[in-house]
Amino acid sequence: MKRSITAGLIVAASSLLPLSAPGSWADAPAWVHSAATAPLPDHDEKTDAVLLYAEDVTTVQPNGKIKTLRRRVYKILRPDGKWYGVARAYFDAETKITALHGWSIPASGKDYEVKEKEAVEAAPPDIENGELASDFRLKYLKIPAAEPGNVVGYEVEQEGRPYVFETDWDPQETIPVREAHFTLELPPGWEYRGVWVNHPDLQPSISGNRYSWVLQNIPAIKYEDDMPPWRAVAARLVIALFPQSSDGKSSKGFETWRDMGLWYANLTNGRRNPTPEIKQKVAQLTASNQASLEKMRVLADFMQKEIRYVGIWLGIGGWQPHAASDVFSHRYGDCKDKATLLSAMLKEVGVESYYVLINVDRGEVTQDTPPQKQFNHAILAIQLPKDASDVSILATKDHPTLGRLLFFDPTDQTTPFGQLRGALQANFGLLVGPDGGELVQLPQLPGRSSSISRSGKFTLSPKGTLVGDVKEVRLGDRARAERRQLLEVTKESDKIKPIETLLAHSLSSFQITKATVTNLKQNDLAFGLDYSLVADGYAKTAGDLLIVRPRTIGTKGSSVLETKEPRKYPLEFYGPARDTDKFEITLPPGYEVDDLPPPVDVDYSFASYHSKTEKAGNVLQYTRTFEIKELSVPVDKIDELKKFYRAIAGDERNTAVLKPKS
Repeated sequence: MKRSITAGLIVAASSLLPLSAPGSWADAPAWVHSAATAPLPDHDEKTDAVLLYAEDVTTVQPNGKIKTLRRRVYKILRPDGKWYGVARAYFDAETKITALHGWSIPASGKDYEVKEKEAVEAAPPDIENGELASDFRLKYLKIPAAEPGNVVGYEVEQEGRPYVFETDWDPQETIPVREAHFTLELPPGWEYRGVWVNHPDLQPSISGNRYSWVLQNIPAIKYEDDMPPWRAVAARLVIALFPQSSDGKSSKGFETWRDMGLWYANLTNGRRNPTPEIKQKVAQLTASNQASLEKMRVLADFMQKEIRYVGIWLGIGGWQPHAASDVFSHRYGDCKDKATLLSAMLKEVGVESYYVLINVDRGEVTQDTPPQKQFNHAILAIQLPKDASDVSILATKDHPTLGRLLFFDPTDQTTPFGQLRGALQANFGLLVGPDGGELVQLPQLPGRSSSISRSGKFTLSPKGTLVGDVKEVRLGDRARAERRQLLEVTKESDKIKPIETLLAHSLSSFQITKATVTNLKQNDLAFGLDYSLVADGYAKTAGDLLIVRPRTIGTKGSSVLETKEPRKYPLEFYGPARDTDKFEITLPPGYEVDDLPPPVDVDYSFASYHSKTEKAGNVLQYTRTFEIKELSVPVDKIDELKKFYRAIAGDERNTAVLKPKS
């Protein structure tokens, strides 16, 4: 699915650009000079650049082709602002670039111009394997003298025939904007519907079939740790276009999500038809399984392990999947291709399934988002048989007409069948059912579905050395993250890197003496890490006392909210979780407990934390539970979240005092 192109792509592609672009001395256009002399918008000392002028013109032609003009003028304020001196434009089989120019106005000296012939063409760098099978390309034009104090501008003209009559305007950026213009020109008889997102309704000025909007002094979207996707909080105008049909009546665009579902159903019509080879493979894979659920599980496993992911953006292929037969024979495809093949195979065992279009950045699409192609991923909603019952099948939702649905991502290689990774949970997706599309919220799994259960048994020497064994059992996203990292490891010695990283955040000095990994490739089984360690100087001496921290390994606290500026946006957790720790430290001979830290009990609607330290004979026992219950913490609860993290940080620093026995 096609994703929006952001400034991050410019940075990622910087290695493709020459150190200095050729060009020529030439005066910049009047609109660039006019913007260059305008006052700067409000900004702080950390602002890398400001957008002085933005102009977007969308012209719809009677034949359905759409021309776009994009103009930008930036003033560079800091060295990192040089990336705004890169003009970019994407194109594919249906879209062409008709003009691409860039200019710079140095603080002193002559204007400079660069043209399209001096641009660099490349595949978008954020598409996995996209360079192998994609005609979706980007052109990058580096503008000279993009240095602090200078002004750069560019103009991009393009023409294309859209697959859907829609457009949008994104006037807000991650830097301040002084002035932004948007113009929509329609042929006679055409209509539009505009819906503002994250901005009060603003009506255009109208001149015939020309509609114009203007915004000034637009504040920047300033990044905050763990905030929603910035596009999800930025102002946006979503526009649906309705062309005039041959009988003089206006035909429908995406007035509703149902309309978009019907459009996508038409794109996928016939793509899931099975071939004899697919039928034979399904029969082979499911021959030893009688229960429907087990047949579904083995087919999902085949899709995860045997069909390789390759990003394919071939024109309409950015939305339309390849036929199941092609995906099966080639043994590769992108997300919608893998969903198509799995759907075809499930049909062969009597199980219906439906496409679900979704955005992997939770928050980009909400229940208030107007119908538009804001999705970048495709998964399946699988209709579960009435007799399907298994405690591992968690990602389910009851639908009033389709019954119990299981949401499953065939592209995700490390999440077991029956579950969803955190980014998709509680997210909104377009369910493409028999009667069209429906925006539905996917289920949020219980915290126990993503967990770390860590237990350690240690012995403490009179000199403060800690020796012991640790056993970790990971489920859900907690297992997925480790599996993805270790499956890419080529050296056996590198398999302990995650353990080393964990211990480095908890121990000032340590040595791993043994380590094993269990169930690395078995997604349906708990992932495990077992290791032994020696930590010199773990306990500190104070006279004849020993000061020891009961919480030996692992950190749950966070300093994300310890900032001077007040929080502006909600804090987003990746997904639900429930972690438990249990550590036992056998005391050195001749020592007993003199003082224990107090228990901690903190419970809010979004998360909870409980810990206690106890004495059992000559053993110091520490237990705790950490749980994330809600995935979004609104701004009015940020102070509670601060208290929550501070309580955890205090508990993790708490120490017990050991004294020599009388």
